[in-house]
Amino acid sequence: MAIALPWSTPAVAAQIDNVRLWAAPDHSRLVFDLSEAAEANVFMLEDPDRLVIDLDDSRLETELDSLDLDGSAISGVRSGVRNGDDLRVVLDLDRAIEPRDFTLAPNDKYGHRLVVDLEYPGESAVEDPIDPIEAMIREQEIAADRVQAKSRMEGLDVDESAVDALQQAQPHPKRDIIIAIDAGHGGEDPGAMGPAGTREKDVVLDIATRLQRRVNEAEGFKAVMIRDGDYYVGLRERTRIAREQKADFFVSIHADAFRSSQPRGSSVFALSQRGATSETAKWLAESENESDLIGGVDGNLSLDDKDEVLRGVLLDLTMTATLNDSLSIGDQVLGRLGQINRLHKSQVEQAGFMVLKSPDIPSLLVETGFISNPEEERRLVDSAYQKKMANAIFSGMLSHFEKNPPPTSLLAWQRDQERGESNDEYRIQPGDTLSEIASRHQVPVARLRQANEINGDIIRVGQVLRIPSS
Repeated sequence: MAIALPWSTPAVAAQIDNVRLWAAPDHSRLVFDLSEAAEANVFMLEDPDRLVIDLDDSRLETELDSLDLDGSAISGVRSGVRNGDDLRVVLDLDRAIEPRDFTLAPNDKYGHRLVVDLEYPGESAVEDPIDPIEAMIREQEIAADRVQAKSRMEGLDVDESAVDALQQAQPHPKRDIIIAIDAGHGGEDPGAMGPAGTREKDVVLDIATRLQRRVNEAEGFKAVMIRDGDYYVGLRERTRIAREQKADFFVSIHADAFRSSQPRGSSVFALSQRGATSETAKWLAESENESDLIGGVDGNLSLDDKDEVLRGVLLDLTMTATLNDSLSIGDQVLGRLGQINRLHKSQVEQAGFMVLKSPDIPSLLVETGFISNPEEERRLVDSAYQKKMANAIFSGMLSHFEKNPPPTSLLAWQRDQERGESNDEYRIQPGDTLSEIASRHQVPVARLRQANEINGDIIRVGQVLRIPSS
């Protein structure tokens, strides 16, 4: 008679209880929910193109026919048993992909998972990416800002670090102000859940979509959606997309939950480099940061873990200016939210949310309300209220940018056209250079730059300069 030794535990076959699919502009994500961990081998086959997923000692306990393949790279799915106990899933493909797969350990929302990403080479993560000409203009602005910051960091006079200010005035681009709109969570990360079963990821996408429409309706503005469907985007990827799209401002929309149903009201958060400003802010920051663990990316990134973009004094200079703008916009947005909803806190809070960490883009996280509060849950799913929320957020942004328009924006050009020239102002004409204007008015170029917050030497026809007293 065979005797089982104490350490010889028989292997347990993994059951695939569910298969979920999400389609994004630049990839599709397939998630297998497993009862146990299982070894997987993922590889491509050609003629025709297929992706094969082999799972050792596994059984399929769900129907693959129910998968919605619309918008994905998958035209068909089939499965079969191999080697007696193993499972093979074959994906028929209708476009070129680069596969990537990884496994995830159980957490409080899911068990073992195999995640297979089908990435589309060369595709943008957003549906309507920024125009290349606008991107070039924004790059010039950003580069000039970096030169100015580097000059201050090195203790140089502005003129010492600048090239000759002899470049002739260029046509005003009248560019759009780019607003990056981030609907929190998505895909396999539902976010918070309301008492009636409302999922945060759905509510915030509805509000973000309404905000997108409001932004695009406004002359001189363009919205970029970080996600425009039900799929997950990593927290660091969200800020990367915003920077890639040269956003002037980033707003992340959420509808959080608390341990009890009592808390209610809207909140606005900006980044705090030193941590949160209240216990509530700390708890919220921790819960949001953990969502990357659900989405399949290591979320244990603290504010002390600075990559190369965030190093040194240059970061400090950039972050200070960015944070000041974030707080300024946050005050405006919070004031507008207070007109349609109770405020959870009467001032802009500061916490270590990852999505607020872009060093050169003013960023806010808006908690539209507590989805754990039954009354607020009912309001958050109401389309009329969602529209009011989107309008309030945009109204706060607009108020800031009307007073502080980026220099190459349409709003800046319109402001200058409405201004009459006083004795201490000069409207730039075709052929002008910064050096000539400074010489004509007998002021140093450095003072002219400083008085008009000009970084570098690019000036625009129609721009109105303030001439400092000599």
